[in-house]
Amino acid sequence: MVLGVVLVLLGLVGFVQAPVLGVFGVNPAQNLLHLVGGAVILWFGYKGGAAKTTNMWLGIVALVVGVLGLIPGAKDLLASIFAINPAITYLHLAVGVVSLGVAYGIKE
Repeated sequence: MVLGVVLVLLGLVGFVQAPVLGVFGVNPAQNLLHLVGGAVILWFGYKGGAAKTTNMWLGIVALVVGVLGLIPGAKDLLASIFAINPAITYLHLAVGVVSLGVAYGIKE
């Protein structure tokens, strides 16, 4: 649920301050994705018993976006649509690895 709150806050802050923390490039499309993603994670968190699945899918999505951010053609497309920069790419990779580690470390 912590990541859900972080994503919602990140989405809100992104509308006020871009780049976030002076490093992470964002735009309205990415802010909306963070808000929706955060809301979905919070919903599953309150639902109970969905921690493993939620972390697994967050990890998969974050890793896919992170890997795409390293591929030249995809990187340019992500940058043009979502203002993704190298800092966000590495953050997505880290979040993906940690989320998958949590998902497969949880015993439900």
